[in-house]
Amino acid sequence: MTREIFIAPSILAADFARLGEEIAAIDAAGADWIHCDVMDGHFVPNISFGAELIKAIRPLTKKTFDIHLMIAPVDPYLEAFAEAGADVITIHSEAGPHLDRSLQAIRTLGKKAGVSLCPATPESVIEYVLDRIDLVLVMTVNPGFGGQSFLESQLEKIRRIRTMIGDRPIRLEVDGGVTRDNAAAVAAAGADTLVAGSAVFRGGNSADYAGNIAAIRIAAEGGRVPKIQDNSAQAVRVGETARLR
Repeated sequence: MTREIFIAPSILAADFARLGEEIAAIDAAGADWIHCDVMDGHFVPNISFGAELIKAIRPLTKKTFDIHLMIAPVDPYLEAFAEAGADVITIHSEAGPHLDRSLQAIRTLGKKAGVSLCPATPESVIEYVLDRIDLVLVMTVNPGFGGQSFLESQLEKIRRIRTMIGDRPIRLEVDGGVTRDNAAAVAAAGADTLVAGSAVFRGGNSADYAGNIAAIRIAAEGGRVPKIQDNSAQAVRVGETARLR
C-alpha cells in the first residue's frame, strides 16, 4: 500500500520564546502533522516538555498532534497526554516491560498507537503487536537531542519494516536527521511520514518553512519514482518528450 507522504515538523527545533507563532507558521507552511518530542531526562539524556505544554498549544492548530513519548515508565502518563490533545501517541518498545498492554491502553483512550525503535533495536520486537498499532517510528539518530546526523544504517531496517507491514494501514515514520538531501532515500526505503526539525525551522518565518517543507516533500516523492533500467525505454521517453516540445 502506497500512502501519501506526510511531513511532520518537530517543534523541538522551534523558537520556544514564540512557540505559538511557530505553530501557526508551520501550520500555514503546509505541515501535515505537528510532531512533539517529549523527553524525561531519564529514558533519554534531555528534558523537553510535558502534557501541560501540549494542552496549551492544542487550540492553535487543527493539525494532527503526533506525540512521541521518550519517557520511562510511560504507562502512568498516557492518560494525561491523551487528555492534553494527542491524536497519535507513540511509545518506545524499550521503555516498558509490557508493550502489548501499553498499546491497548492507548487505544482504550481513543488514540492512535505507535511504537518507536531506537537505532540498536531490531524490528522483530514489533512482530507480535503489528495488529495493535497505527504507526511505526524508526529513530535514525539516538534519541535525546535534535540536530544529529542521519544514521544510514537504519535504511535497511526501514525496508524490512515496510515488508513486515505489508497491506496493513500502518504509517511508517522516520525521525532523526531528515533533510531534503536524504528524504529521497528514506522514502525509497518505504517511509511515508518524515519528521524534520532543524531542516524545517530554518529561516525563521512561514515562507521559509513552506519552502523547506516543500523541498523535503518533493525529494521524498521523487524517491518513490522507479528508475528506468532499460536504456532503450529511456531513449523512447526522451524522444517522446522532444516531440512534445
